Amino acid sequence: MSLGAVLLLNLGVVLALTTALWALSVAVRDTSIVDVFWGAGFVVIAWVTWAAAGHGAPRALLLALLTTVWGVRLTLHLARRNLGKGEDFRYRAMRARHGERWPARSLWAVFWSQGLLMWIVALPVQAGQVDTTAHALTWLGVTAGVAVWLTGFLFETIGDAQLARFKADPHSSGKVMDRGLWAWTRHPNYFGDCCVWWGLWLVACASGNVWWTVVGPALMTVLLVRVSGKALLEKDMARRRPEYAAYVERTSGFIPRPPRRG
Repeated sequence: MSLGAVLLLNLGVVLALTTALWALSVAVRDTSIVDVFWGAGFVVIAWVTWAAAGHGAPRALLLALLTTVWGVRLTLHLARRNLGKGEDFRYRAMRARHGERWPARSLWAVFWSQGLLMWIVALPVQAGQVDTTAHALTWLGVTAGVAVWLTGFLFETIGDAQLARFKADPHSSGKVMDRGLWAWTRHPNYFGDCCVWWGLWLVACASGNVWWTVVGPALMTVLLVRVSGKALLEKDMARRRPEYAAYVERTSGFIPRPPRRG
């Protein structure tokens, strides 16, 4: 199957799944279930592509497996953290603002838009599996890509675990998490997410003409830093935690570095 056909197939699958998820969200009155689907959606895209490509190249399997490990971990983490806790404050605010129009509006404003973003971010995983210019792995490129992916995966996994333990401690109530990886960057999970997708892009580019899929990790980076990740969270934290300003002063906003001494 050609790359164009695979891209169209995946777009159709993603839109179908997000539409079904939207219908469920209307029934349970919880738009935030879309966040739990974020990681799982990439896993679906990876394996639909692997099945459609049909050539069994080592690079294709590697991309599918790396995406699956990342996506399954993220899905399980968000499911444990979010399900049963009610609708996220972001979506509650949107629901209040749009009133009775929200159920219909959320279909394209949240579910279809996130599906489209997912499809674009996953371009390296899709093109890297379909491209047939060279099936042999370029070990230098793959090693670099896997190393970046692994760095990101560890930052994300360890950062999430450290934050979960912090929140579970009653003595942490009302405090700012500034320990472990969180002393080196205010967002180890977002930094890790970013590295994962740049690593997948490097693997995809190791043997093949898919450099143009750089739009995928670039978009993910913008989302994490400027849109729905770092920027939105820090605005909320600054409002709720007076000591957050001091944390910002001594801790890197994204790329890890030793904390500044006061």
